[in-house]
Amino acid sequence: MRLITANLNGIRSAATKGFFDWLPTQQADAVGVQELKAQHDVVAGQFDRCGPLQGHFHYAEKKGYSGVGLYVQQTPSDVIVGLGSPEFDAEGRWVEVRYDKPGRRLSLISCYFPSGSSGPERQEAKFRFLALMGPHLRALKAEREFILVGDVNIAHRPIDLKNWKGNLKNSGFLPEERAWLDALFGEAGLVDVFRTLNTQEEQYTWWSQRGQAYAKNVGWRLDYQIATPGLAATARREHIHREPRFSDHAPLVMDYDFLL
Repeated sequence: MRLITANLNGIRSAATKGFFDWLPTQQADAVGVQELKAQHDVVAGQFDRCGPLQGHFHYAEKKGYSGVGLYVQQTPSDVIVGLGSPEFDAEGRWVEVRYDKPGRRLSLISCYFPSGSSGPERQEAKFRFLALMGPHLRALKAEREFILVGDVNIAHRPIDLKNWKGNLKNSGFLPEERAWLDALFGEAGLVDVFRTLNTQEEQYTWWSQRGQAYAKNVGWRLDYQIATPGLAATARREHIHREPRFSDHAPLVMDYDFLL
């Protein structure tokens, strides 16, 4: 199974830059997208289907903000939109498709974690989201296999961003955020799938649009595929797609040795 995650920084903008021309060349089985920055009236009829892929979406109430989607080839047995949190469901941050049959319960999830970089108020919202998400993912793991793809807005370790020393007090690399990922990949037993296959430095998925960050590869690894151990163990190949560019994030492409 080929699974792609991509923060589009606006689905219309990514489309004009060729994202939906590139996508069929990947022959993906599922594609998670984040930051749609559009509502149903824009997505429906334009981006709800992509070749054989059928789209499922969670839109933000605020126009031009957030929103996530999942494009899948196989029709799911169920679709879950939202987390059951009024605060974060209003922001369009979670869509889950389920493939349940006798002997197997499996989910694919597209999720967009809040950014706290705009100020203390949004950082506090990010901490509330993490406090909600930790137990939610643990409970999900107790009942089913899953892969969550998305923009987590946290670089886990110094290897995951270029200027880590200069970002120790900045959102996205705060000790509390990194400790949350430590717990997720530690006692919670979930897996950062990319790092099971690639432990090299300078593997980034986001670059600031200021200065020459992209040209100089001064980036952060913010986009993840997080899986339960059984599914993570089937990962075979990883690729960060840098060119052509569709947004300030690069798509993360992973191949797994299982079928939906």
